[in-house]
Parts: sequence; C-alpha cells; structure tokens
Amino acid sequence: MLDEVKQLQEKAVNELVALIERKNEITFKAPTGSGKTHMMADFMDRVLATKKDVVFIVSSLSKAELAKQNYEAFVQYIDEGKFSHLNPYLINSDNGTEGSLFIPADYNVYVLPRDLYKDNSKLKDDATLLKFLHEIKGFGAGSGSGNDIYVIKDECHQATNNLDELSKSFFTKVINFSATPKLTRGQIPDVVLKESDAVSAHLIKNVEFGDDTDTLEDALKKYVQIKKSYLGQSINVNPCMIIQISNKDKADEEVEKIKTLLNQEGFSTLKWMLILDKSGGTAKGSDTNDIIGAKKQPLNKWKDYAKTDNSTIDIIIFKMVITEGWDIRRACMLFQIRDSKSKQLDEQVIGRVRRNPRLLDFEKLDKNSQELISTAYVWGIKPTETTTAQTAILWGNETDNQIQKEVKIQTTRLKAFETEKKVKINQLKLKPVDELVSSSIFDLYRNLKGATNEVQEHYINYVDTYDKFFKFAGNIAVIKKKINDFCCNYSKNMELVKDEKDIPREASFPYQSSFMPTTEKRNIERWVWKPINVNDEFSFDSESEKIWAKMLLDLQKKDIIKTVSVDDEEILLLGKNFLENSEIKYEYYDCGRHFSYPDFVMKDSRDRIHIFEVKSLNVSSGKNIDEEEYKSKVKTLKDFYTAVSSKTPHFYYLPIKKGDGWTVWTMKDGKAEEKTFDDFVYLLKS
Repeated sequence: MLDEVKQLQEKAVNELVALIERKNEITFKAPTGSGKTHMMADFMDRVLATKKDVVFIVSSLSKAELAKQNYEAFVQYIDEGKFSHLNPYLINSDNGTEGSLFIPADYNVYVLPRDLYKDNSKLKDDATLLKFLHEIKGFGAGSGSGNDIYVIKDECHQATNNLDELSKSFFTKVINFSATPKLTRGQIPDVVLKESDAVSAHLIKNVEFGDDTDTLEDALKKYVQIKKSYLGQSINVNPCMIIQISNKDKADEEVEKIKTLLNQEGFSTLKWMLILDKSGGTAKGSDTNDIIGAKKQPLNKWKDYAKTDNSTIDIIIFKMVITEGWDIRRACMLFQIRDSKSKQLDEQVIGRVRRNPRLLDFEKLDKNSQELISTAYVWGIKPTETTTAQTAILWGNETDNQIQKEVKIQTTRLKAFETEKKVKINQLKLKPVDELVSSSIFDLYRNLKGATNEVQEHYINYVDTYDKFFKFAGNIAVIKKKINDFCCNYSKNMELVKDEKDIPREASFPYQSSFMPTTEKRNIERWVWKPINVNDEFSFDSESEKIWAKMLLDLQKKDIIKTVSVDDEEILLLGKNFLENSEIKYEYYDCGRHFSYPDFVMKDSRDRIHIFEVKSLNVSSGKNIDEEEYKSKVKTLKDFYTAVSSKTPHFYYLPIKKGDGWTVWTMKDGKAEEKTFDDFVYLLKS
C-alpha cells in the first residue's frame, strides 16, 4: 500500500522534526529496509526549509561505500524533484594518502565516511575537518556569521569515538538513526517506526525462519521453488538467496562445499557469485560461474551487477559479515552456515532480505504476487534480543481447528476507483495562481509527488501545459479533498470480500501468528492464543490496549464470553488480532488506501461477533502526538466502521480512553452510538 507507506514514513519524520526543537539529541529506530535514507533526507529538507543557518553532517559507516550510497541517494532525490533544500557534498579521498582532501564551505549537507576521520588520517592529523568546522561555526578572524551544525549518525549503533570528541565544541544537535540503536550508549529511541507497521504496509517483508534441522540443500530446494513461483507470477524480479559464512577459520573449506553442492543436479543451472570484501570494495579471489554476465565485469562492478532486479545471479556467497550498507532488494532468502563459532543473526543481517522489490507499484500486482514478495526466508541462529518476535499459536490442532470454526468474520474492501471519471478537475472551483506569491515550482512538485495515487492519476490526465501544472499543483489541497470525499463514499465504494464463487469470504484467526515484545505485557491463560514458550507474556501496543484486554477478560465473570473445550481446557473465544498472517482487516480510505486491523475479536455466549479497535486520548509525555490530528483519525475510523457495520452482521466498537474513564462508540447496522462502559456491558447481556 504505497499511500500507507508514505504516511507511515511521514508520521515518523513529523515526530523527528517536532522533537528536534525540544531535545539536543534524539534517536530514531526503524527496521532495516523501511526507507531510512529517504526519511533522513526528508527530515533534513524540512529543517533546512525553515533554518537557513543549519548545516548537516551525515556520518556514515566505512571509508567510502555507505557514505557514497547515501550521497548518491540524496542526489537522486533532488533530481526527482524532491527535497529541493538539500545541497549535498561527499567528503572523500581520491587517493590512498588523502593528501588532497579539501572541504568547501558552501554546501548544507556533508556526507562523511566515519573511517575517513580517524587517528593517522590526513583529515584528522592535518586538522582538515577541524578547520572546516571552525569556518562553518564562524570561529576565528575573517569567519562569517556562524551556523549551527546538526550531526546525523547513520547506523549509530556503531561507535564514532573520533567524531564524538568534537561534539561539545561544534555540534548543536545529534540525531541517531539505526535499526538497532545501542541502549548502553544512551541511545533510547525517541521515535520508532514499528516493525509490525512496516510489515503491515508491505514496506518490508515478513520473516519466516527455517527449521533448525534444515541443511543448505534443503534451503536451495526451497529457493528453486520460490524462483519458479516468481517466474510464474511474472513479477519481473529474479529472487536472490544470500549465503553467509561467518567462520573465518573454515571459510575456504565451506566455500568449496557450497560450490560442490551448487554443481549437483537440480542446482547446476543456478548462477552464483562469491564476494570477498576488503575496505568496502570487492576483492581479488571473488568468483562466479556467470561466465557471460558477471565474469565480463570488473570486480569493482560486481556488487552493482548483482543488485539489479533482473540480475542473472541467483546465489550470493559472502565471506564477510553482511550488515550495513549493501542494499539488494531482490534478496528474499538468507542462509547462515552454522557451526560452533557461528554468531547469532541480528536485525541488520536479516534486514538484507526484507526490502520490498516492488514497493512503488505493489498495488498493481495480483494477490498471489503480493503474498509471494512479502515473505523472506531465513535460516540461522535466531536473535535472542527482546525485540525478536514471539510466536503464538491457536489452541487445538492446525488442520481442523475448533476456534477457527467458531470465529467466522466477514470483512470489507474498497472497490477499484475510477475517480477520473467521477471527479472532473475542469468543474472544480480552482483559484488562479498568483505567480508573484505562489510556492516555488520545486515545492509544488514535491507536494504533488507526495500525493495519493488517485491525485497523481488526475495530474497525468489533466496537465499538458505549464499553466495547467501551476493551476493543478497550486490547488492540490482542494483536489485532494474532492477526491477524498468521493473515495470515502462507502455506500458506493465498499464491498464484502468474496471468493471466486461470489460468496462472502469468512476470515478467522490464523493458526500461527507473532507479536513484538513491548513494555505493556500481561500473562493470559486460556484465551484463543497459546504462546510457544509457556512462560511468555502477551504484549500489547499500548497501555490502553492492555487495560481493555483485562476489562474484556473480566466479562467472563458474568458468563458473557463464549467458551469451547480444547485439549481438556475451557478456552475463551477472545483474542488479540496480531498482525502476522491476519486476514481480519478492513480497507478504508483516508488520503490513500489503508487497512485497519482491529485490536480484539470476541464471540459472546449468544454467538455474536464483537470487534474492537482501541484508542486513547491520554497523550504520553514521551510521545509527540498532534491531539487534533489524532481525534480526526479516530473520527475517520468511527465513520468507516459505521459503514462496515451496515455491510456485515457483526458489532464494532471504538473504546476510547480519556483520563481514567472510557467512552465506547458502538457501531451496528449502519448506526453509531456513544456509550459508557456500563452501557456496553448491558448491551452484551441483552
């Protein structure tokens, strides 16, 4: 859902921009593959739009590769008409002595490879960076007016000791970016783009771990199946499998075993590449069986060759630790060679195979293709950090599950929109554009590129002259509202999800799901879910969710929740709607298509289904939430679920916590009523 991705990233950047006004150091945590570089550029652009006296230094890992990757991304964004306030410069070295290093002072974003500024380097020993910082800050005779320097530490979990020495003297703000910030260094996340949200929006892939007993041969057989499926779905991406060798002592031996296996029947047609790495580049000794393609490329081009979506390379073998800085979005499988010295996989490594290769046109793919490219397969020693997803399964067996038989839910989706036939731009009352006071063409284009798919389709069909461009882009808010009003006409644009025989499809809890550990935990026995590890507590996304779960569980004291006997246990038909594998979702429109995954589902003793989406108006001091924007979001959901209730036979609720009390909006048969919690309980008993 491209619109959902845009809003997810925009929300994170909004929080960063607001926080930087109040704190001198902030930490942003986002899963690998979620568009960190794009959000970084957006953040800098918004700051620079209002603060002309700010200069950014982006500290990137390694001596060159990741820094160059970030710099080239910034340049590409500018070429695409985005982030027009950025003026980036890459601090680099053209030779091994670094003797020619010079840093001009007329840019506002400087990308600095971390290892270029270290002991025994010219950049440090000759005080090249120090002189530059003095000039930017306005220190010393002949210097101009001083600027504030904001430092962005990309992959901040890696130490930047030399740069940190300059912090107190030169840096006004520090912004940490990482998928795995270092808590021991005080990098407590202030803004978090949650993994579950990124997976739900298809920004990154969901991860399926292979069995501990699987061999590399088993994984290769799985890869062959996946590649065949990719070809069958015409996804136009050649999937890639990464094999990681982490034991240096046995690396050469392992490589030979892998090559032997790849020469066997069933795998001999696969193209593989062995990449050895030194100082950020591809080293001598790297190898490939792709004689026609990769073999004709110089070594320093191999990584670029392997990255492209249609590269012929199927298998990439790394004789190195693959963590930060090498993005290959077609990679969907990771196998770690395991032995007594193998290290645990971490989020950085797993992130290499989680990028969505068809993010920009994901909605154009059919459902089977979407599901196929939304899954990554990983074999290795699982992370043990508390951030690792915990698995839960339904009580009972998988093939004939009693809970799934009991809980049957109808869901809705939006019809295909043809707004260009319904919303006529020529018939809208658009204000003429005053060229003297209008926004710059860059700002207009940026706003346009950030608009929904529907708005951009109208732009393509309407704009064929410069005058029409300014008229359209200058009135984009009016056009957005008109399109949004049309798309939110759920009486016409919403339909039940049906199967191929036009029969309403009924969703239920998936047999297996997972949840990310949070600080809001509760031990729950005998609801629909059973944790894999007996002593695990269930986690909730917020305090209000945890409290509401307890309030629902307490209803059983009044025999309100239906129970079923499973494995000699009386199981309550109540459960959290964990996102992974869930089909209990409803599609709605709010400046783009989105899915709402209700928080809880319950079946009462009278066989009625009750569905809950929990909200809270109690704003935590640690969170940056626009209260009016949040209220608008709640109203959007209330209106939406009211429409859903007219299409399905279920009860829908928006329990909203304010202070210590609850307001429970109840939606049924197309009508919404505001109730107290006691009124809600009375309804359940009636």
